[in-house]
Amino acid sequence: MALKPLKDRVVAKVEKPLEKTKSGILLGEAKEKPAYAVVESVGPEVKVVKKGDKIVYKEYSTTEIKVDETDYIILKEEDILATL
Repeated sequence: MALKPLKDRVVAKVEKPLEKTKSGILLGEAKEKPAYAVVESVGPEVKVVKKGDKIVYKEYSTTEIKVDETDYIILKEEDILATL
């Protein structure tokens, strides 16, 4: 991948949010819901996450970018809420 994050930034590939549970219940939209992504690369100052980690982040705290028809986000390590 050509995107190399700087400092404490993380580049992740966006995963489509669930619209329906396994049992068929439709999920509503929240104003600021957490979203999921897979880490593609990390900057030199990132300490907690690594490439391949699945992360939960605040949806509106990122910079979105599209490269070769794939949606990526760039965010600070501090904006990651959890890893799965």
